[in-house]
Amino acid sequence: MPPAKKKNPTYDIISVGESLRDAFYTLYEDTNSCTLDVDRLLLCLEYAEKIPIKDLVITKAAGNSANAAVGASRLELKSALVTWVGKDSAGDDIRNALKEAGVDNQYVIVDPTNPTSEAALLIYKGERTQLVYFQPRKFRMPKLDKTRCIYYSAMGSKHAAFDKVLLKEVMKQPKAYFAFQPGTTHVRSGLEGLKPLIKRSDLFILNKDESNDLLKDGKRTILNLLMTFHKFGAKTVIITDGRNGADAYDGEDHWHMPIFNGKAKERTGAGDSFAIGVTSALLKGKKLPEALRWGTANSWSVVKQIGPQAGLLTTTEMNKVCKKYSKIKAELITHKN
Repeated sequence: MPPAKKKNPTYDIISVGESLRDAFYTLYEDTNSCTLDVDRLLLCLEYAEKIPIKDLVITKAAGNSANAAVGASRLELKSALVTWVGKDSAGDDIRNALKEAGVDNQYVIVDPTNPTSEAALLIYKGERTQLVYFQPRKFRMPKLDKTRCIYYSAMGSKHAAFDKVLLKEVMKQPKAYFAFQPGTTHVRSGLEGLKPLIKRSDLFILNKDESNDLLKDGKRTILNLLMTFHKFGAKTVIITDGRNGADAYDGEDHWHMPIFNGKAKERTGAGDSFAIGVTSALLKGKKLPEALRWGTANSWSVVKQIGPQAGLLTTTEMNKVCKKYSKIKAELITHKN
């Protein structure tokens, strides 16, 4: 369990990871210029055509860790974010958006050489395709104040050296709860470089496809995936699987958490909102089964909106959603020896 809240730590949670400005382009569903093949995972746009956009939504301070920092702040945790932005208007927007969301921005580092990273997201019939560009960075780690939790997620492509720096910072605060939600570049770089981070993690959380990609030896059962990452040292492992819900393992118990039913408008931030919902619940002293419900409620709310932050729940809203779906609980799964 995370350390109990005391007066001494400056923060409840410090998130670490690169931020982006997200632009969400919603395409008209009745257009003849777009086709969606869900089975083949293809979104096809007519070549050389000017395709009209139904709606445009900008999230000024996005990225996995920024989403987590904002989500924690909504749930009344004292939150800060370590991130890197350009010396440009987009970087100013990120700092201002964090401040407006109640996230301390003292650790936002300005890169005088490269602009702020950006992503364009195409939304069509509830599905989305992301075009992400991380600017080249020399990641510098600021000196952190005391915190109850360090939360680490997506970085740009040259993250390997920083992973080691981050791990040293985590080791400087041995009582801090360490939550690790690897980003796409982490997963693509392979398992070996991530093993030290996994070994130190109090909470290791990723989706099923990422789990199989990291282990690279064929499809495994959920239990096998959970137990394998636990053997690597993670104290609690959670694997999400979209509409199939999520599974958690802490070395003793295997829990399965179904989703809350509802129509999704767009799924960006579903994993981030789930992860910070779980982490925040644990920091508030909730047991793992209830923390899984918090993550599920947060994700349920986020996918009903455009973008990763509009649907992030406040504490009051969280309690209402959990009460609404009080009959949907984490199920303890028993296994024969």
